[in-house]
Amino acid sequence: MIRKTAVNTAWLLLLIAVSGLVYIRLAPDDVSLVHVAPPKGATPDAPVIGTGAALFVADFTTPPQQMWELVQQVILSTPRTKYLAGSPEDGMITYVTRSLVFGFPDYTTVTVTQNEQGSRVTLFGRLRYGRSDFGVNAKRLRGWIKALETLDQAG
Repeated sequence: MIRKTAVNTAWLLLLIAVSGLVYIRLAPDDVSLVHVAPPKGATPDAPVIGTGAALFVADFTTPPQQMWELVQQVILSTPRTKYLAGSPEDGMITYVTRSLVFGFPDYTTVTVTQNEQGSRVTLFGRLRYGRSDFGVNAKRLRGWIKALETLDQAG
């Protein structure tokens, strides 16, 4: 009897876990909650990195309109990343990147503004579920900044 109860409990827990993972993978993105302006506080020399979010700022010589093209080229070439909301005309675009195995969504909002050099790009990445992303957003944003620097220097 105890063995049967343990097996049934294990199956129930497995069903609950699978249901949660299916929900995470299929839950709709609430644009009104995630398509928001990045916070202030980061500088090109000092990103702000938290347990579930990262904020990076970088300056480039490329003019803003061309910078938007480079930003979209780099970000949309990232696996499991898609456009979510916004436009260069709005001055802000939000993308969603999902993890490979479980499909956890991470949101990145990008702004490109004019500065004295050419343009300033602000990248704000954050998780939707949980408290920590184990540095995944910061790593992704660092990679995007590095790719943009390469394209900026080549152009």
